[in-house]
Amino acid sequence: MFFLKVNIVSMLYALMIAITIQLMLNVCRISRLTEWTIDTVNIVSSVIIISGFILCSVFLINLTKRWLSETKARYCNVILWLPYFVLFVYMTTSLFPITYQGDVPNTASGLMAIGALAVFPFYILLTSLVKKNEQGWYV
Repeated sequence: MFFLKVNIVSMLYALMIAITIQLMLNVCRISRLTEWTIDTVNIVSSVIIISGFILCSVFLINLTKRWLSETKARYCNVILWLPYFVLFVYMTTSLFPITYQGDVPNTASGLMAIGALAVFPFYILLTSLVKKNEQGWYV
């Protein structure tokens, strides 16, 4: 059961960053399909990314505290999210391939995605270190 809990938490971390990156990279596709302007899609996706990131952070901190707080296995999430992320991205690109060449993301979006992926393990480590006692949150 413990193995399952560690993998579920890692899968949720990977899903969080995969959705964020997919929203970032598919702005042109979303704009074309919804017939919104690119500015509108950027604003809506930014709001979804920021609010989703905050909500998922609170949820995952509480879930990690509840399921994995007594063990050092909570630090395994720093590495275990990566295979799930690759699986989610592979599934997304297989199910929804780019058929219209105008939907290809620009290089700046790719660089932002690389930066987000480089920082994300440190984010997971920080959320794994956060604990709550009677006085409040601390690291």
